[in-house]
Amino acid sequence: MTKPDLAAAGTIGEAWLALRAAFRAADLDTADLDARLLAAGMMGVEPHELATGGDAPLNPTLRQRLEQAARDRLSGMPVHRILGAREFYGLTLALTPATLEPRPDTETLIDAVLPFVRSTVAAKGACSIADLGIGTGAIGLALLAECPQARCLGVDVSADAVAAALQNARSLGLSARYEAVTGDWLTGIKARFDLIVSNPPYIPTADLASLAREVVEHDPMLALDGGPDGLAAYRAIAAQAAGRLEAGGLLAVEIGIRQKDPVTALFAACGFELAGVRADLGGVDRVLLFKSQGGPQAIGGDF
Repeated sequence: MTKPDLAAAGTIGEAWLALRAAFRAADLDTADLDARLLAAGMMGVEPHELATGGDAPLNPTLRQRLEQAARDRLSGMPVHRILGAREFYGLTLALTPATLEPRPDTETLIDAVLPFVRSTVAAKGACSIADLGIGTGAIGLALLAECPQARCLGVDVSADAVAAALQNARSLGLSARYEAVTGDWLTGIKARFDLIVSNPPYIPTADLASLAREVVEHDPMLALDGGPDGLAAYRAIAAQAAGRLEAGGLLAVEIGIRQKDPVTALFAACGFELAGVRADLGGVDRVLLFKSQGGPQAIGGDF
């Protein structure tokens, strides 16, 4: 492993360039981006300030912290795990070992359901949301931040993830409209919701070993392992969700590659009709939208 050496760095600009050189020497796929994000995050500056304010002095304490952060990155720890937080849909969310690191692909789900949330608020004055498998709380909290009249109940099997999501809600000033509980999807929940959303674990168990080191060593297995065929969580959600949706309600789930047809079939067998498909920025089908078969047309019909 290339050993980062910042001994000669006297300014934040020099420290950034030293990190970049170490990451390039180690052949990291995103060496330049990682160095910029890590240096800026550790120094508490905006990335562009590494160049425009790069002559600011580097104190010994910060040098030591940067050297440790560089060692962590070179050992396979993702940048945002080192920094302890990640931005998602404009929100800064703290990460813990119990939470999946939210990815940009999941922002596709937010974009897909926001028109429905807003039209529901316009029609009813409020929108009730259930977010299943919450991790950091990213999905539910992003929707609340965008729609002040919405409320969200988050559910996760991990008590540590629930605690992390609640802390993120407090940090973002959203805790008055956000509740989170430990549970097994919708088991035992009697309330009905206008919107049910989930980014469940969907990777087949046999495929976990082929994931990138940064994922398999640092994201919780509970948030990744979708069972033998990757569909275990969808079976549970589909079986439970029909009785938990308000009339005209909507259900949205994130899916993995080539899962559109099997997931659609699972929900169809439980009384749901596919109401829309959204692709991520890479053109991969990423979000499926469902409404109850035979029920009223979902509010905000652009689905």
